[in-house]
Amino acid sequence: MLTFLAIAARKRLVVDRYRDAAVGFLEKNADGKLAVTRVVLRPEVSFGSGPPSPEGLEKIHELAHKECFIANSVRTSVTVDAGWGS
Repeated sequence: MLTFLAIAARKRLVVDRYRDAAVGFLEKNADGKLAVTRVVLRPEVSFGSGPPSPEGLEKIHELAHKECFIANSVRTSVTVDAGWGS
């Protein structure tokens, strides 16, 4: 979320609300041990004025995920499903 908000601010986009319905999956990993094996993020973002196009919003989500220090620090697969609430 923080990376997304920083990118939006650089693009001079006003974010009124950011909500995420993240889901983590506890499963056996390749070694047969219980672990959080994957996380799916389902962000909902409301903009104040001048929201980006759907394609632009998708690009911001992709860049935020790519630059996110948490996503880059964990071994768990993290995906973004930004269209789930549409």
